[in-house]
Amino acid sequence: MAGGAGAGGETAACEAEREPDPSDSLRTFGAVVQALREHAGLSRVQFGELVRFSKHTVESVELGRRMPDASFIERAEEALGNTGALRHSARFLTRGEAGLAAWFRQWARLERTAVSLCTYECRLVPGLLQTEGYVRALCENEIPPLSDEALETTMRARMERQQLLRERPNTAFDFVVEEAVLMRRLGGTEVTAEQLDLILELSLLRNVTVQVMPAGSEQHACLSGPVRLLEMPDGRWRAYSEGQGNGRLIADPKEVSRIHMRYARLRSQALSPKDSMSLQMRIRGAV
Repeated sequence: MAGGAGAGGETAACEAEREPDPSDSLRTFGAVVQALREHAGLSRVQFGELVRFSKHTVESVELGRRMPDASFIERAEEALGNTGALRHSARFLTRGEAGLAAWFRQWARLERTAVSLCTYECRLVPGLLQTEGYVRALCENEIPPLSDEALETTMRARMERQQLLRERPNTAFDFVVEEAVLMRRLGGTEVTAEQLDLILELSLLRNVTVQVMPAGSEQHACLSGPVRLLEMPDGRWRAYSEGQGNGRLIADPKEVSRIHMRYARLRSQALSPKDSMSLQMRIRGAV
């Protein structure tokens, strides 16, 4: 971000450098800047003069639409009391991750360093196992419909995230999927066949285990819905649950422990990996 430019040039630069998908940390940082500015009794124009950036840049930072550079942070810190709050919080700024829902981004970042990941799904094929055709079918079923740009961005993000399975061979990926999910022909016969083929292929990786929860089972430990668990390098566990348009990262040890116990019981109730593969092959043969 360049400071000291004329108002017109800086406004144009602001539009060019606007974050395509603002992150929660950018919005939070911007809200803190705005609160401190207003507490100091400064308008955006007055504050802009102090930090030597235009009113438009100040507005973009405060709304989380632009990543502030070091000079903005330092000048803002000096202009707003030199408390250290802005310098400290700026260390945690991250850009938005296009194609990933805002509530999922923190979990997606944890996935990159996890030593083990566990997923139970009863609605759809887990994202890490999805084919491009399956992702497209999911996007095309979104209500309200996605724009073409949003659809393509979502597909790229999902495909990039899926590389974790092959790029992290020392990370254990464990999946339990409902039989009904594999039976659903989302996107049509060709998409379904390709999706089943990919799951079977990924099941052969040493670090991937896929189990199927049979539709005829009389016991089920995860009736509360889909869930994810991961183990971090320091041995701590985190859980994640998702609903209609929202998600929740769970760090409370007692709650994570309950979810962990439920998932462990579910694994014992599901078909073994070998029997799961046999069932998947039968489903694939019927497509």
